Amino acid sequence: MPSNKIRIGVAGLGYWGPNLARNFDGLPECELTWCCDADAAVGSRVAELYPGARATADLQDLLDDPALDAVVLATPVPTHADLAVRVLEAGKHCFVEKPLAQSVADAERAVAAADAAGKILMVGHLLEYHPGVLKLKELADSGELGRIFYIYGNRLNLGKLRADENALWSLGAHDVSVVLTLAGEEPIEAVAHGESYVRDGVEDVVFCFLRFPSGLAAHLHLSWLDPHKERRFTVVGETKMATFDDMAVDTKITVYDKGFDEAPQGYGEWVMRSGNSYSPSLAAVEPLRLECQEFVNSIREGRAPRSDGESGLRVVRVLERLQQSLESSTR
Repeated sequence: MPSNKIRIGVAGLGYWGPNLARNFDGLPECELTWCCDADAAVGSRVAELYPGARATADLQDLLDDPALDAVVLATPVPTHADLAVRVLEAGKHCFVEKPLAQSVADAERAVAAADAAGKILMVGHLLEYHPGVLKLKELADSGELGRIFYIYGNRLNLGKLRADENALWSLGAHDVSVVLTLAGEEPIEAVAHGESYVRDGVEDVVFCFLRFPSGLAAHLHLSWLDPHKERRFTVVGETKMATFDDMAVDTKITVYDKGFDEAPQGYGEWVMRSGNSYSPSLAAVEPLRLECQEFVNSIREGRAPRSDGESGLRVVRVLERLQQSLESSTR
């Protein structure tokens, strides 16, 4: 009797791919059938963990398998767009790690390939599935914070130096996707400044400013050359303020009853309000599991996932504008 499970293959098993393989294999509606890596030994080693999976060093083996429903790409960033197009043109659904591409033109090619094939294209913007970010979005949309004035994010660490992407593309892909999710609109202004301190031509620290049609502003501090490890967003509203601190163990979300109220006597005077704060509880579930579940559900239900190709394209549009600004500011 044929299985009605979604058959998935994971390509790219270096740093992040094994996490994706583990989560897809753990979903009851899913069957991990292929483990693919350019290093055959790596693919075989991962495949040994999953009895139903075959190993290969050639992506074409996955594309030629008529029983395979979808391919998950966790390959190096410069390969994302081209490989996504290959997967989609082969008639497979495609999950590709962030960012979708390194240029708007390439991201548009991938989106067009998904449309032409009638297949799901999903981009792995993991934070959009984080219970903390979902709660922050819920707070912003509910009106509890009042009109949102501005957002800022810090993504800092003394982290891995990269040669194929700078801090903007490596770290900013996360934070831009969150800001766009919270804002619900694309910016009309995108400015970036950065410096290359360790490796020439690869910015290890970047500061970004975004301004939106509604008047909302956002600032991002991105660095892998910093003594602090921070993954934090702050949303400042007219009525209240809220933070999402991914490094916190128990209180990842904190809502502050702080702001300015018009003085009772009027006359254009304002008084500072500093009330209580609280931390709502969050679901204790791995964000990556939620992300993988969304991909499988979107295939089974024939609908666009939360972080679909168009969403990934919007992120690349903003990143490309910030990159252009970054280049003009460092000439």
